[in-house]
Amino acid sequence: MTAPVQLTAEVVRKALRQVKDPELDMNIIDLGLVYDVEIADGEVEVRMTLTSPGCPAGPMITNDAYKVIRALDGVTDVNIEIVWEPYWTPEKMDPKVRALMGL
Repeated sequence: MTAPVQLTAEVVRKALRQVKDPELDMNIIDLGLVYDVEIADGEVEVRMTLTSPGCPAGPMITNDAYKVIRALDGVTDVNIEIVWEPYWTPEKMDPKVRALMGL
């Protein structure tokens, strides 16, 4: 039997790779949308942004992120804060992904 995985920011980030921006069909980690992950006593705080303030997929992305994090062992609560500072630009994407897209 395997021991439970300790809840860390890295575990949360890895789980968030399952959440995609449907317009770009890429996960929110590779897109650079997740700025910060903090964990205290099972409560996970995520600071993230969207590709634009009017992003029509915003509610779906945050809902998916909430569900993915909530499903992790040890999570008691999830708070996702959408921030616009710093503003997202393609430079925030993973360099390998940016190269694949020709940016």
